[in-house]
Formats: sequence, structure tokens, C-alpha cells
Amino acid sequence: MPKLIAELRARAVALGFDSFGITSTAARPDLPEKLRLALERGWHGDMDWMAETAERRSSPNALWPEAKSAILLGVNYGPERDPLALLAEKSLGTISVYARNRDYHEIIKGKLKELAGLLARRSGADVKVFVDTAPVMEKPLAEAAGLGWQGKHTVLVSRDFGSWLFLGAIFTDAELPVDAPHAESCGSCTRCLDICPTQAFPAPFQLDARRCLAYLNIEHKGPIPAEFRVAMGNRIYGCDDCLAVCPWNKFAKVSREARLRARDDLERPHLADLARLDDGGFRSLFAGSPIKRIGHGRFLRNVLIAVGNSGDDTLTSLAETRLGADDPLVRGASIWALRRLAPERADAARQDYETDEADDTVRAEWTAELSG
Repeated sequence: MPKLIAELRARAVALGFDSFGITSTAARPDLPEKLRLALERGWHGDMDWMAETAERRSSPNALWPEAKSAILLGVNYGPERDPLALLAEKSLGTISVYARNRDYHEIIKGKLKELAGLLARRSGADVKVFVDTAPVMEKPLAEAAGLGWQGKHTVLVSRDFGSWLFLGAIFTDAELPVDAPHAESCGSCTRCLDICPTQAFPAPFQLDARRCLAYLNIEHKGPIPAEFRVAMGNRIYGCDDCLAVCPWNKFAKVSREARLRARDDLERPHLADLARLDDGGFRSLFAGSPIKRIGHGRFLRNVLIAVGNSGDDTLTSLAETRLGADDPLVRGASIWALRRLAPERADAARQDYETDEADDTVRAEWTAELSG
């Protein structure tokens, strides 16, 4: 068995994995209760799939009763530059580090399958691979496998890679020797909690997704709640604030996977260019990117909120152009953006658009009190 584990570790490195650890599928008996409390408090927002898959998500053995061991693997996606620097450049859009290039699911899953195949061939065991697309709680399992620990921002923190690790898992019915779990090492630091622009952490190690900008501009399907729009700033996809301020990032390394490093056109995208995208242009620009999954309408919603926060009056006409969009999500965001940038022009446009507006949420945007 030691020879097999050594071979798996070596192959994992060759495939591009940066972290490797093994744990028992029964290592975290506390997970069902943690998940139950989070769901009862509604912290999952409108991610109904979390509640629907709660039983299977709560334990690896609820998902696959025969599983005995879990191999957890991490791929570093550390950025080359400080991702928070762009927040001050209000006419540019800020995209979360992980989404500035290829969809990591596509990159990691193939590597996982190859490594799992090696394990199956050498041991005769059954295997299953998971990469954030099945009801698996990868972060606490990765903590149990020694890859790092779940920080106060709930993201896995590594001594070698800071907060920048993608995780994948291989479950097997083979009983493998386990690694020691990693102790929580945040100490008294609260930087990740303090920087959150929407106070999304009810307490350390707890996250209320309903207040998280990454949830709101990716998972949430409706209008961005008014109370969070100004705080959203120019974050058009995701939010890296809590990850980027982690002190352990001082040991982080730039990703060695070229497909996970930022594309030039997604590192400093101008809001003007993004606001002009039609559906075809959106699909073309974000082909192979996780951003494509939220669709053109939700993406424009995010861009228009950023336009409204930009203070850049050269973007005013772009907000006006979207007042007649087919998607009510886009129309509503364009009204908010126009009212923020040019109240007089918004008042004039209201006469042309409000009377014929059939969507109640869009009509409400014309009269809602502006925050900020």
C-alpha cells in the first residue's frame, strides 16, 4: 500500500495537482448537523439544490455507502497581481480570480479521472470523482485530509497556497492509509470578516450566502437587492475580498496552470465594452469560462450595477440603451444605473418607458429610493 500511495502522489504532481491528502469518508461526523443548521437559518438563499440534496451532501457515505476513503486534491490558482487593486478603477469590471480564464471544472475533472483510473487499475477498487458538481462537502474533507483548514471566511486556507486552491475528490471503496487532519490556524486574525462589504459572516466560520456578493451576482437569479448594490461596486462576477486579504497568501504562489491564469482581456475589462455585448458577443467572449453559465441577462444586470456605481458619465448612454431590453432583469438594472448617473435623464426617460412597463419589479425601480 505505501508503494501505491507514493505512486499516486507522484502521478498527482505530474498531472498538475499541488496538494494531495487522504481521509476516511467517516472522518467528519459533524457535517450533517452543520449543514442542517445552515439550511434551517436560510443561509443557502435560493440555492434550492442545497436543500434538495441535503441528505446526500451531509455525508460521503450517504452519497455512496460503500466508500471508505477519500483522496482530496488541490490545484493552485494563485493570481499574479492583487485582485483588489481593480476595485478602485470604477470604469473597469472586476471578475473573480477563478473565472478569468477556463472553467476549472473542465481542467480538473480530466486530471481526477486519470488519477482515479490509476488507483482502480493498481488496486482493483471502485472509484468515483467529484469536482464541485455533486453534493460533496469538499472543504471540510480537505481539512480532514490535511490540505489546509477552513478559515473564518469558510474557504480552505493552505500554508503553501493561501486561499487559492480549487478542490477535487476521489472516493473509493478501498481502505487507504489516512493523513493527519490540519489544525485550524487563523488565530485571532479577522481580516477576512472585517473586509466583507456586506457583512455576510454572522460569526467566524459561518457564511450567510444571502448577503454574499459572490452569491448575489452569480447564483441569485433576480434583481440585486437594493441594499447591496452600492457595496457591489464594480464586482461584476464574484467577490475576492475575503480571500485576497488572508495573511497566509504571503506564501501563495502564482498558478503553474496557464489555463487558470488571467486572460489579458478579462483582467481589466472596461464596463463600456461589456455593456455593449449582445447575447452572441457574450457567448463568444466567455466561451469556456464559468461566466457563461449565468447567461447574458444576469451578466448585464451585474455590469449595469457596476455602471451605476462608476460615477463615469460617459457610460450614461449605455445605461439608457438598455432601458428597452427584452429581459426585465436588464431593464431594472439599467433604470437604477441611469438614475444614479444622470437623474435628470432618468426622469425624462421615465415618461417614455414607465407607462408601458408590464413587469412590477421594473416599474418599482422608477420610484424606489436610491441607496448610497
